[in-house]
Amino acid sequence: MRRFLHSIMCVAFLMAVTVNGYAQEQEQQRKVTPVKPSTNKVLTPPKGTDEKIIQQYLTGDTAQARAQEVKDSLAKIYPRYPKLTELSLGLNFGDAILMAFGQKYSSFDVSATLNMWNRFQPVLIMGLGRAKDTPDDMNYTYTGKLSPYFKIGANYNFLFKNEPKYQLYLGARLGFSAFKYDITDVSINNPYWGEFDQSYQLKGVSSNALWGEFLAGLKVNIASNWSLGWEIKFHNIFKYKKSNNSKPWYVPGYGVRNGKWAFGLSLYYSIPLSKNRWPVKEEKKKK
Repeated sequence: MRRFLHSIMCVAFLMAVTVNGYAQEQEQQRKVTPVKPSTNKVLTPPKGTDEKIIQQYLTGDTAQARAQEVKDSLAKIYPRYPKLTELSLGLNFGDAILMAFGQKYSSFDVSATLNMWNRFQPVLIMGLGRAKDTPDDMNYTYTGKLSPYFKIGANYNFLFKNEPKYQLYLGARLGFSAFKYDITDVSINNPYWGEFDQSYQLKGVSSNALWGEFLAGLKVNIASNWSLGWEIKFHNIFKYKKSNNSKPWYVPGYGVRNGKWAFGLSLYYSIPLSKNRWPVKEEKKKK
């Protein structure tokens, strides 16, 4: 009997200790300093905020709401074009104008420019060039036969925030041409008698050249899908083929061999490659 009463007292004692410990633990939790109101404040969303962002504010997820606001604002400032924005076909006729002012050579080419994200623009160019000049202070005539040339490169459009029909860009090109030229009516002066007593000519001289270009360009819309573009180029020949008796004076697609600057004027026709040439704003979608 004593052992039984002793056991009951031990169990009661253990239960009392357990209950007392739990009560003390609850009391300590109630005494913990609460979170300051300023750190748990629900900020008021700006006027015109999207409903989803407002819900994030109301649930207290301020950081996520702010991140979404920044993302949405950037989407409005930097519209996302489709990968393939448009294809522009161009005709360069700048040399036709310069020939009217006395230039003795000309190059005419067609180009295809693929506008990607309204920023990066791979370019392919093919053209023909020719030259004929009899320098006033020299005793020969140089004739560059009509020959093809090719260029490949890319542009970067700095006005990517604007519509594709207005562009300001920098670009680079790699050009190559294989051509032939004649040097005729070459007269050699006899220094003793002071007369021209010998002449010769070089015909069908073969040559080729590889060069690079850096350029700055501007493109503006003039009507519907038609645009005009201006380019100023700085270029340099990397390598060209010499003959035993001469060097090429003119390189198709490049210009005078020793020249460093060139000018281009082109007419473009742009073909949209997406339904929306300019991203539709959210406000218009809702309407």
